[in-house]
Amino acid sequence: MASDQLLVLSLNCWGLKYVAKNRTERVAAIANELAKFEHDIIALQEIWVFADYEHVRDSVLKRLPYSKFFYSGALGSGLALFSRFPILATAVHPYSLNGTPIDVAGGDWFVGKAAASIIISHPILGQVQVFNTHLYAKGGEDGPEHNRAHRLVNAWEFSKLARQAAELGRYVIAAGDFNSIPSSLPMALIGEYAALSDSWAVAHPTSPTISNPSALEAVAQFGVTADSPLNSYSAGKPIGPYARKFLGKRLDYILYRQPVRPLTRPDDPLPLLTCTECNVVLTEKVPGRAFSFSDHFGVEATLEIRTGNQAPMDLVDPHNVWAGGAAAAASELSGDSVSTAMQALAACYRFSRQRARKELTIFALCIVVLVILVVGSSWLPHAWINPIFILFTVFVAWLGTTMLYEGFLYGNWECNALMNVIEELEIYKNSLEIQAGRR
Repeated sequence: MASDQLLVLSLNCWGLKYVAKNRTERVAAIANELAKFEHDIIALQEIWVFADYEHVRDSVLKRLPYSKFFYSGALGSGLALFSRFPILATAVHPYSLNGTPIDVAGGDWFVGKAAASIIISHPILGQVQVFNTHLYAKGGEDGPEHNRAHRLVNAWEFSKLARQAAELGRYVIAAGDFNSIPSSLPMALIGEYAALSDSWAVAHPTSPTISNPSALEAVAQFGVTADSPLNSYSAGKPIGPYARKFLGKRLDYILYRQPVRPLTRPDDPLPLLTCTECNVVLTEKVPGRAFSFSDHFGVEATLEIRTGNQAPMDLVDPHNVWAGGAAAAASELSGDSVSTAMQALAACYRFSRQRARKELTIFALCIVVLVILVVGSSWLPHAWINPIFILFTVFVAWLGTTMLYEGFLYGNWECNALMNVIEELEIYKNSLEIQAGRR
């Protein structure tokens, strides 16, 4: 049996200009470290500044001569891919929901979260579609599921893209910051519908037995990549109960799967892609400095390519804890996942409608206030009141315009996007019931 390997790395660089701390020094350090590695594919998230991308590209150019920086949204997607193998095609799919425009502090709406991909030509596997993504951030793990509805929409759209790539006869590798812990609903959608195997779960099939791990043990045992006490940017910041319990969260993944059906020579043996090793990397501080490389750790996976055996055309990795192994070759969502997702999206839809009505009410009140201000401007008792009067009028006009956009334009956009996914899942659920009835 012949074998070969694909070494894949994913890292959230935390590279937003003017906001991310020590960005210039950290990106330079990241570039230096990546130049030492021998990975075949590198996926970077939150690398928004093109000059930073160029710095990394030039550093890894000798080993990874092919790369792509992806544009999306007002500030860019922050996604970049580097490959040792020739790039045949590229694509970027901006997610339909990325938070709200009024949530300036969150910033997701402005940066254009997306699923980016390249199709590479591999000497053994043929065409491989490599995805790089960064899902909606807010919502955490606590509270009602509809708080994470935008991330759920991202996961569904990403799952369809990955599944479609496999159905076109391509191997699929997906990396990125999914902002979701392994047991979350978004990861269930991705694992079940797209039949993507989780490299960490495959390489670490047994559950950790340490009851009170240290921060270092949590990284090694649970694959912690974010909110770790070992990270200089996470230490001391407020974190949720899940992160406190496990001393961090595993939010960064490298996923993979086999093709469903080859486009050419369908009777030939298919190479088998499987993970043999997966580790958290870049956990140390930047050499000579007191800060970490990023607010996330990186994750790397060794994907072994096994040839010389007849691989099933719909093969699912037997260690895929989401899809249930080879028995789930059809890669369909479970009834529980569909129902829970639909309930979460429906709850978010109702919340969005209520919020839109409130915002339109505020818009109407602003119009009334503006009329009063226009009429009352003729009776200002003192000249010094005039500047204050003008500033207040500008503020009311801005507030009214913002509420009109939020309540009418964006509110309808969000509701329509949610309804589209709800109806897609409803049709999908009905199709599963029809297929089950025929069997």
